[in-house]
Amino acid sequence: MARFVTTDIHGCAATLRHTVEDVLHLRPTDELYVLGDYLNKGPDSQGVLDYLMQLPQRGYQVLCLRGNHDQDLLDAATDQGKVEWASDPDYQLTLQSFGVTQPSEIPPEYLRWLAALPFQHDLADYTLVHAGFDFRQPPDKMRADHHTMMTIKQFTFDASRMQGRRLLHGHVPTPTAEVERHVHNHQESIGLDTGCVYRHNPELAHLAVLELDSLQLTLQPNVEEPYPIAVRKE
Repeated sequence: MARFVTTDIHGCAATLRHTVEDVLHLRPTDELYVLGDYLNKGPDSQGVLDYLMQLPQRGYQVLCLRGNHDQDLLDAATDQGKVEWASDPDYQLTLQSFGVTQPSEIPPEYLRWLAALPFQHDLADYTLVHAGFDFRQPPDKMRADHHTMMTIKQFTFDASRMQGRRLLHGHVPTPTAEVERHVHNHQESIGLDTGCVYRHNPELAHLAVLELDSLQLTLQPNVEEPYPIAVRKE
């Protein structure tokens, strides 16, 4: 059995499928954990959800967490919040993938799936979350602050809060070389978002997958057909 973690798919359905089936050769005895942000920016948000929703039906062990982009779409579709996509073309690309013109028109099975996603998950040796935790908060509040867990971009890791577990997260696109260095150094907190969707950024443009027991890092280049997205700048 192998345990794989990846994150921040952002509509890159072809890259996700290729990675799972042709690179990892995922088996029903393996476990796949995905840390959120399945939607927006990339070409096929619906395709990503279709694939992840079908994997358990095909006998695979998959656990998906909730990311901020998933929450944004869910809020927009249920009139709970404003649309927060980066740009109007990005917004339209997401809706086009579902064949709709408004978030409220997205088929309910996708919204139910998004609404059921957990915000975090503890394994015996790792804690998984989309963005991280605000370690300045009291322990009980830190684990209950769902907004921060999906959106925080910087935090000071406190190992005393983790009961011996390492922390794995996504959310902030990080150059592949930096992620490789963090994995090699066995850091206690590792961000795995290597900006797969940013196909014009050579330092990004990969889907990162970490195998938890061997700490083997797979960096799969984006294999999508061309789609409109700007170069990411800090």
